[in-house]
Amino acid sequence: MSPDPPGPVDDGELLDAYSRTLTQVAAALALSVAAVTVAPDGNRRAPAGSGSAVALTSDGYLVTSAHVVGGGDGGRLDLADGRRLRFRVRGRDPLSDLAVLVAEHGDLAPARLGDAAALRVGQLVVAIGNPLGLAGSVTAGVVSALGRSLPTRSGDQVRVIDDVIQTDAALNPGNSGGALADSAGRVVGINTALAGVGLGLAVPINATTQRIIGALVRDGRVRRAHLGVAGVSRPIPPRLESALGRRQGLEVVEVVKGSPADAAGLRSGDIIIEVDGRPVESPRDVQRLMVDGPIERFVVIRVLRAGASHVVTAIPDELAAA
Repeated sequence: MSPDPPGPVDDGELLDAYSRTLTQVAAALALSVAAVTVAPDGNRRAPAGSGSAVALTSDGYLVTSAHVVGGGDGGRLDLADGRRLRFRVRGRDPLSDLAVLVAEHGDLAPARLGDAAALRVGQLVVAIGNPLGLAGSVTAGVVSALGRSLPTRSGDQVRVIDDVIQTDAALNPGNSGGALADSAGRVVGINTALAGVGLGLAVPINATTQRIIGALVRDGRVRRAHLGVAGVSRPIPPRLESALGRRQGLEVVEVVKGSPADAAGLRSGDIIIEVDGRPVESPRDVQRLMVDGPIERFVVIRVLRAGASHVVTAIPDELAAA
């Protein structure tokens, strides 16, 4: 007697842990990622831009890349469930390459936000967006590097987005503004740019960017304090390390004339080691402190000058919008 023929194969049984993870993440975020088409202005008929966005709240707020919306005021969202909604731009921050949109009628499926600070090199990540007009496309890869920097510009202001996530998950035009998620389906980054062949970058979701997104939701803009110094990281002389409790500081190489730093008496050659009691080791540390920070109030700056510790006070003003 011949053996019974094999029964139908259950695809679910053939899915390994990797495949199950990808399908679960894709299913969890499919309804949270929308395609974005920016409406043209009065001088052109073609769309002004396109990309992706990630739902933040059920009542209509989404986050995307600032360069996706550019100077546009609104446009159309295409959702995975077939709905098309109009949106307006609530606010944009080119210096972090983040923007917040508000969809008409709300009723979105908000994504869960994670913390990019917990990522590790080699960790699985999943990119979800709408590249080349293909809605809900999913690609996977690993975190190939952390701590990358991405320079941004707004008018004559240049800043650096720090702790950018580098991944080898395939990204194409239209992925910008979409989600980079961990294996638990939590959004840990907003895809922003191509770094080169086979590489992509994402703005991290962390404490700093959460404050930026919150400010855009609340106020439609991000207020940054302006101190008026340019500097580079510099080791503190070994004989002073123990006394100061610091191994590195920020050497001032330029003080903008008429700036709060100039008024406070900061000089080229000073090494800033603390601002309001928080350690400063690099330009990024000062940038972080200035986001939604101490505008028009005293800050205490501890510097190393001519081998001795000095304290000066400054009153940062607001960085002018471009």
